[in-house]
Amino acid sequence: MSSDQKPTTTEPEASTSLAKSLEERLTIPDAKTAPNPTASTFTPAKFNWADEAETPTEDKKQAPTANNELPPAKIDGPADESSLAMAQQDGSSHFLNGSEATEGLLEPEYDVNVKLADLQDDPNNPLYSIHAFEDLELREELLRGLATMGFRKPSKIQERALPLLLKNPPQNLIGQSQSGTGKTAAFVLNMLSRVNLDSKAPQFLVLAPTRELAKQIAGVAGLMGMFLHDKGLQVVEAVPQTLPPRGQMLEGQIVVGTPGTVMDVIQRKRQLDVRQIKVLTLDEADNMLDLQGMGDQCKRVKAMLPKNIQTVLFSATFPPQVLEFANLFAPNANQLTLEVETLTVKGIKQMYLDCNSEEDKYSALVRFYGLMTIASSIIFVQRRSTAQQIEARMTAEGHKVASLTGALDGQQRDDVFTRFRNGDAKVLITTNVLSRGIDVQTVTMVVNYDIPETADHHPDFETYLHRIGRTGRFGRTGAALSLVSGRRDWEMLSAIGTHFGVQPMRLDSDDWDSVEKAVKDVMKNERNAGAMKSNPMKSAEEEMPEWDVEKPE
Repeated sequence: MSSDQKPTTTEPEASTSLAKSLEERLTIPDAKTAPNPTASTFTPAKFNWADEAETPTEDKKQAPTANNELPPAKIDGPADESSLAMAQQDGSSHFLNGSEATEGLLEPEYDVNVKLADLQDDPNNPLYSIHAFEDLELREELLRGLATMGFRKPSKIQERALPLLLKNPPQNLIGQSQSGTGKTAAFVLNMLSRVNLDSKAPQFLVLAPTRELAKQIAGVAGLMGMFLHDKGLQVVEAVPQTLPPRGQMLEGQIVVGTPGTVMDVIQRKRQLDVRQIKVLTLDEADNMLDLQGMGDQCKRVKAMLPKNIQTVLFSATFPPQVLEFANLFAPNANQLTLEVETLTVKGIKQMYLDCNSEEDKYSALVRFYGLMTIASSIIFVQRRSTAQQIEARMTAEGHKVASLTGALDGQQRDDVFTRFRNGDAKVLITTNVLSRGIDVQTVTMVVNYDIPETADHHPDFETYLHRIGRTGRFGRTGAALSLVSGRRDWEMLSAIGTHFGVQPMRLDSDDWDSVEKAVKDVMKNERNAGAMKSNPMKSAEEEMPEWDVEKPE
């Protein structure tokens, strides 16, 4: 875990007036061969990206195989498992200016493979897969909440995951889920369906790798359960600097936090009573279980919980070494995996710009500023000091930018990201702390100011894919620009392109008119129409100032 990803909770309190107001407003109805980091040219054929999304086809019924595992969907072209291992996570709802709601979702062409731990389960059972949320016999308040948030029908992963998550007695689940598949809603619905509102004791625990993602998940839970707040639902966060004073207990049925902080409030501060915990969920489980320090923390947290809890793990995918650990962490779990037709980079136009020096990189960034503010953009750098320097220079020159790194304290990070999510700051400079899981609907451009590299100075393929995955989300298109300065940058980007079979388009720095046209063509694509509009729920949010401050980022 990088220094910028320190595990770092406020308690959002939804007012009854929000639910009533909304109800009145809305009708509720691994590469096969080692990459060559010194490659100087791209070798694969040019990547063909789609200007328009294909209309998803209706799921075909499939008979179970002998080992109780559904056969994969037939797809045009194989999906590279090593690339799938680095695919993106989905995130926030439209209420939080995110993209998770499934209405009008342009899902990639994929099917969900299910491997059942219990061989007595019947995949032909009507409840094995669902086609409407009503099929699950959810609380009426949850159906209203889903409809209010724009969830009209389950996504494919939700169709298969929810019946397995909600069955009784509860069973463990390991789910691989890419960007745009709605897995946050799936595990949140599991908690909201099982909650005992007569007790304020913690009943559900969600662990996430970063402060921002933990707060985002807590916000989705709070909003999806908006009609349960007046009946006693509480969602609390366990991230640094927002915990109650020592001696005061965390009260709320759903607790969302980072592993280090959760371990601390259970063991050392004794502020979290875990005796009634029913479900433990790990989001970005591959990232957490694969990191020695955070993996140890997750194991220690689980060891403190009741032995008969339901354990739910969601991740982009599970490489073999992580899956082995996951199976120990969540024994006898049902498993869900996605077969995909293309990588998640399909709708992201990848470009690069040659720069003669570091100063030229900065000059190019400034020239791009006007394009970056058409909607919202994220500039990724490798070091905190670089983010601070760029922010200082651009601010001094009159440009409105914000910077978010692990160097900021918790409240500062919250304030910066709230400004960005709400559109008050259109350009955000950040380190890899925001490369995973964060979903902001309006982001249409990502800039790799520094080409991502690992601690041992090799190209960081996973981080590259996660970075550019902050745009082009949920069927939209996006632009990803890499600034290349010097031979080493070029060799790193070349190796990344070779790894993914992608050849970014070279922009001609001597013809800025053509550069501007190329970027605008991406941003103005009709699939981005929703992202270019203002947040449709802003008026509702303005009526609830406490959420403006405390909603998750």
